Amino acid sequence: MTSPILEMKNITKEFPGVKALNNVSFKVAQGEIHCLVGENGAGKSTLMKVLSGVYPHGTYTGDILYNGQAQQFRGIADSDKAGLAIIYQELALVPEMSVYENIFLGNEIRNGFLVNWNETIKRASEMLKKVGLTVNPATKVKDLSVGKQQLIEIAKALSRDVKLLILDEPTAALNEVESDNLLALLRGLRDHGVTCILISHKLREVFAIADSVTVLRDGQTIITLDAKKGEVSEAAIIKHMVGREIENIYPRREKIPPGEIVLEVKGWTAFDTLLGRDVLKDVRFNVRKGEIVGFAGLMGSGRTELAHSIFGNPDGYHLKGELAIKGRKAVFGLPEDAIRAGIAYVSEDRKGDGLILSQDVKQNISIANLRELASRGVVNANAEIKIANQYKGSLNIKTPSVEQKVVNLSGGNQQKVSLAKWLFVKPNVLILDEPTRGIDVGAKFEIYTLMTELVKQGMSIMLISSELPEVLGMSDRVYVVAAGRIAGELPISEATQERVMQLATN
Repeated sequence: MTSPILEMKNITKEFPGVKALNNVSFKVAQGEIHCLVGENGAGKSTLMKVLSGVYPHGTYTGDILYNGQAQQFRGIADSDKAGLAIIYQELALVPEMSVYENIFLGNEIRNGFLVNWNETIKRASEMLKKVGLTVNPATKVKDLSVGKQQLIEIAKALSRDVKLLILDEPTAALNEVESDNLLALLRGLRDHGVTCILISHKLREVFAIADSVTVLRDGQTIITLDAKKGEVSEAAIIKHMVGREIENIYPRREKIPPGEIVLEVKGWTAFDTLLGRDVLKDVRFNVRKGEIVGFAGLMGSGRTELAHSIFGNPDGYHLKGELAIKGRKAVFGLPEDAIRAGIAYVSEDRKGDGLILSQDVKQNISIANLRELASRGVVNANAEIKIANQYKGSLNIKTPSVEQKVVNLSGGNQQKVSLAKWLFVKPNVLILDEPTRGIDVGAKFEIYTLMTELVKQGMSIMLISSELPEVLGMSDRVYVVAAGRIAGELPISEATQERVMQLATN
């Protein structure tokens, strides 16, 4: 191992009632890609916020050595000056501003008091070339895909002469092609002397790129593994992350003949008035009782638009076609109509659409089915607490109390609250849109196990996922969506990653 660029020694960070980090030590070698893994709530993001100064010196105990020198970062500005940059899962770009304005925001190139825009555009173009992004620097960020926005964040970091780049779940919202491109970029940066710390729940990425891997669990350092010594494997990482071995992350399910058709869609077309075009075209599919039907496709293929259009059309598309529930034609003007018909939708954006972060766990669980808890318009508070505690137990939601605000929970536990909210409406068809995005392997296993139990009980699940192994590992059938159409239907026995991608890209 080469000399360390970073050492964090005996870091302890406490919040009211919670010790988020407990005597954590962590070392990163100069010029390596070091992956930081662990379950949601293990302390990964908290550790990086300590490092970057988000949690300033004095709010934690322990020491930070950077290039051999003790550091006392009192804010992001201090770590930035030292050559550290952190990129979060929720990108910190200004949508209405141009690419070049975003790259140099807070680090403007000036002639005296005035910004030198010509030099800014020239330098921004150089940074975009470094990250392999060919876009007009004058383009507004809001008009670019999430993958391109991620590259702009990296270009912004490079413009500040970054020496240590920290990325927190950078590929959570990217498809496989964009993720592979980003990993290739990180390898290139490493070869040019930039050290990277990568937080990721996607073990495939960890195996592909890591020089070293450090595992955190329950706010403590468990182990550091050296890829060059062959210490990095799926079994080893999972065992250290969750404290037990998981032989097969996709639970085995007894194969039984599918039941009656509970949801059928024919000739389904959705016109988006804002975009001025069809986002869905003549879509046809069905879902039977007690099966998991996967919906695969590239980002932007129309999978989420399909879910929204079925779930009461919250986007206000102009819809054509037929939708039938157990053979009866249905028309849903609002999500409330879909809920009453037995359809529930777990959004891909749990923070934006799925949960009210400022409210507590019990309020989030009960909100979609308050009628069951209310009498004469007044919610029975004791019944609400009882129901919330039942789901807390059955879904293993890790929270000290159902009166804990959801914003304070880890991503995996927020996802479980979102699931509990929709299970409480007792649906016949559960639409899961990216149900494991941004959560760890242990929480994924728990959600997969829950899905298996739900279909065993007779529920039907539509699984929308950008992770092909997840679709193939959990589905009974797979529909491939491409450019707003169903490009093909595959029984799971014929569904391979190559076949799915072939249909998705046609």
